[in-house]
Amino acid sequence: MYGMIHQALRDMAIQHMGDAGWAALLQDAGLKQPLFIGMDYYSDETTMTLICLIAERLNMPLDTALHEFGGVWIDFAGASEYGRILQMAGDDFVTFLESLDRMHASIRSNMPKAEMPSFELIAADTEQMQLRYRSTRNGLAPFVQGILQAVAIRFKESVIISFHLEDGGALFIIKRTLPHE
Repeated sequence: MYGMIHQALRDMAIQHMGDAGWAALLQDAGLKQPLFIGMDYYSDETTMTLICLIAERLNMPLDTALHEFGGVWIDFAGASEYGRILQMAGDDFVTFLESLDRMHASIRSNMPKAEMPSFELIAADTEQMQLRYRSTRNGLAPFVQGILQAVAIRFKESVIISFHLEDGGALFIIKRTLPHE
């Protein structure tokens, strides 16, 4: 994964553990370079090592840490040079979900090694949405759930998000808790 992900993980770790905690975590991960460069590519193993260590240090299940990191990632990406792409992805939650693949294609042009997931909005009405997520990476559905929750909040949507794992991804059920017109 690209260094931007690691920069966001750093923000999450420092928020919970401080600079010294982040430094200790890097040492435990066997990483000598404390600075991750946003456009450099790092192994998925490095990413998962970091998130697993963060979860361990915070005494939380890995799925919970991934979910929380999804929210951190949206805040981080929104404040980065990719914030404009997020803003242009839609004026409402449903439109945003419909344009996820286009948004990722736009990002991929700057990050050629990126293995982007794919999304398909299967159904959407005033009460709920169904979103299919596909990825070559396993175990990231809680991260996506956290992203979706953070995006819903940005669009002032009150939702409950659950998912069912499928081969190569997950099906997300997004239920609105307040009526939507």
